[in-house]
Amino acid sequence: MKITGVKTFVVNAEMRNWIFVKVLTDQPGLYGWGEASLNWKTRAVTGAVEDLEPTVLGRDPRDIEQCLRAMNKFSYYKLGMVGVTAISGIEHALWDIFGKSVGLPVWRLLGGKVRDRVRVYTHLGLGEMKSVYETFDVGSLKERAAAVTEKGYDALKVVFIPYGAHSAPVPAQRHVGKMMQALRDTVGDGVDIMIDFHGRPGSIAAAMGYIRELEPYRPMFCEEPVQPGDTEALRRIAEQADCPIASGERLVGLREFMPVFAQKAVHIAQPDLNHTGGLLEGKRIAALAEAELIGIAPHNPNGPLAGVAALHFDISTPNFVIQEEMSGAVPWYDDVVQTPIRRTGSHWEVPDAPGFGIEVNEAEAAKHPFKPEVMHTTSAVLDDGTIVDW
Repeated sequence: MKITGVKTFVVNAEMRNWIFVKVLTDQPGLYGWGEASLNWKTRAVTGAVEDLEPTVLGRDPRDIEQCLRAMNKFSYYKLGMVGVTAISGIEHALWDIFGKSVGLPVWRLLGGKVRDRVRVYTHLGLGEMKSVYETFDVGSLKERAAAVTEKGYDALKVVFIPYGAHSAPVPAQRHVGKMMQALRDTVGDGVDIMIDFHGRPGSIAAAMGYIRELEPYRPMFCEEPVQPGDTEALRRIAEQADCPIASGERLVGLREFMPVFAQKAVHIAQPDLNHTGGLLEGKRIAALAEAELIGIAPHNPNGPLAGVAALHFDISTPNFVIQEEMSGAVPWYDDVVQTPIRRTGSHWEVPDAPGFGIEVNEAEAAKHPFKPEVMHTTSAVLDDGTIVDW
């Protein structure tokens, strides 16, 4: 069996362009699907996939480790987020091919099942962009949180840490506490709440100011309290906080996770299987995390193929905690893909179809061609004109 081509299909979903990757083989009717979505880098990633294609042409798609080595080693220059996202999408498709070729679901090939269902959480607005990133009003917060729990979810994430820099003004801290209290009162103690800081605080002190307001309401975790890259700052926050700390969505590969794990700088690691090198690299990250007593909660606000890849990873990963999903990002979410994902309450069911069990409707996908994503990051500007972290 040989790889004969690698194609990309871009599907605009407002907040991001989904990049579907299709790997073709010389076996009639046998191909695989993956996803390599990376917001605001669509043309860079599709170009990277095109550049990587020659390194895998003619190779057996079932030799996944060898294909990964070819894409990484033959690139010569170290690949950052764009290049590794491209590799991730191709790698997903190789697993899909492998599973189809032997008539088994991918999770069987990743080590088999370690759980009978996968716990998931979603966002306010069930993925609608403005609800996710612009809910700073108590009334809207309560209304949107109630809508999520009415859909059967017992866990949700919110993004209501204000844009800021090195200080956290007392009124801003108090407002975050007020929002969290209202949220807890609305959903009760039986629903887990995660707060995504988005790396907005510019100092340990600012991050801790907000965390102290949140702690009494027992968040499941506080995510990215500071920008990735400063492992010492993250470690100090993890030591001081009276709640779990999570991070990792912007780290690339095992090497970038290693110092975080070595310093016990997080309680929950959040590799994005679209961005960190694929499922094999994700399994390596999870294994090292488990050795350091750290749980895994994969990041995934991406498209339906990314969700399916995460599902198979979660089924087979012992230290998995909970899975992010954003299935309501656009009204036609399920039209472009026939997916095996079935949700019961706040859990995904275990699929049994060969490969990932997915099929892309290319005609439907073509109805949503590339458009520049909404540049929501441009809202991260303070009153005095200072540009800060989104």
